[in-house]
This record gives sequence, C-alpha cells and structure tokens, in this order.
Amino acid sequence: MSCQGQANSFFIGWDVGGWNCDKNKDSQDAIVILDSALIIVGKPWRGNLRTSINESKNSKEFICKLISLCTDNFPANIEHVTLSIDTPLGFSVGFTELVTGLKFLEPIGSYNTNPYLYRQTERYLFEHGLSPLSSIKDMIGSQATKGIHVLAKFAPEVKSCGVWSDGELLTAIEAYPAACKNSRSIETLRQQVANKPVKNKDKMDALTCALIAYLFSKSPEQLIAPRGSVPPSEGWIWVPKDILKEVKL
Repeated sequence: MSCQGQANSFFIGWDVGGWNCDKNKDSQDAIVILDSALIIVGKPWRGNLRTSINESKNSKEFICKLISLCTDNFPANIEHVTLSIDTPLGFSVGFTELVTGLKFLEPIGSYNTNPYLYRQTERYLFEHGLSPLSSIKDMIGSQATKGIHVLAKFAPEVKSCGVWSDGELLTAIEAYPAACKNSRSIETLRQQVANKPVKNKDKMDALTCALIAYLFSKSPEQLIAPRGSVPPSEGWIWVPKDILKEVKL
C-alpha cells in the first residue's frame, strides 16, 4: 500500500495494551487518528498491534498499517505523523544503572520519590498532585517495552528530551490521558471533534493521546516541556499546563 497524493499531516493516539492483549477484554491497543481539521480518520480501532509491529520494516510501513486498520479510504500523501503514546517510554536512570552496573542510590524514602520506581517526569507530576503509574511497580512493563520497542524500530532518533523521530516522517511522544481529565485545553479540542469514538475507555484514551499530539504540533507552548536536568534517556510525559496548579517550570 502506497501513500500517494496531496500532502497531509496526521495525529495518531495510541493507548497501549500488553504484548499479548488479544483476548484481554479490559485493556487492548487502541488507535485514533486525527487529521489537521480534528476529524477522525475512518473509525477508531481496538485490538493487538503486535502483528503490525512485527510485519512493518520501517516507519512508513508502520504508519500505513496503523491507518489501514482504521480506514479503507487511505489518505493522500502523508507529509508528517505525530504519534502520541500512552505508556512509559523510558526507565529511570537510577533503575537502569542499578540493573546494568549494580550502582545503588540511597537513602530510599517514600514510594513516590523512589528513583528506581519513577522517572523525573513522574516524580514531577507527583509533586503537583497527580499519581502516574510506574512501569516497575504497577505491572505495565509489557506495555512499556512494547512502546519502547516501537521507538527503537521506527523512531530511534532522540531529537530532544521526550521527542523521538525517524528523521523524516514520524515524531513520537509520550502522553498521559488520565492526567488530562480536568484540562480545559484538551476539552476545548475534544468538543471540536465532531465524530467522537464510542465510549470505550481505550478508544477515549487514544483520542486524548491524539489531541496531545495535535497540541504538541500546533501549540506546544500549552504543554509542559522538560527541564534541562531531565535525562533524555528517561523521556518526558507531555501534559497540558492547565492541569497543574502552581507549575514550577
């Protein structure tokens, strides 16, 4: 399948299921694709992306497979895709140095400041009243490795902290839909989406991810950017500024 015709940009939200989520009724991969007019392309899709990931040889093939899952009316030539992924796309430096070099940190205090369990981006969110999950503590390691595998295979270039790319067609970022429930900016965009998906949680989370991708591309100043001290290897969770009180940037 080729991507031919007039240039377009798309924003894909991916709510990540485990590697073997085929028969899990409660949590599967979900994909929602938005165009630049905030119109959902085709229909939101839910299932397991493992086969599409395995069969794709490069980012263009992967993007074409994602789009073909949602629509038979394939879009015109794709200029660029921003993929927003709901799973941790990195592990903390403390954790990776512990398991690869037996370098330990101490003292270890409360769970939400534990440098093995949480990255800087997650500890930052804890400081502002949110409760992000840990890929180590909260049994989402399958989802995390699935997301990181996609980065390694299709978008291995670290453009900046929390931003990955294939150097041409694809930009990938990490999102956190649960943190966006009270975001005015996200809700305003959501109301502009005329053909919203059915009220399946995975699909709704994927839509929120797609809206974060849209903001990242169109109005990045509305999202909290990583501070200079955040290690690029840990990544960054992109959330709207309006969800946090007394944001310390």
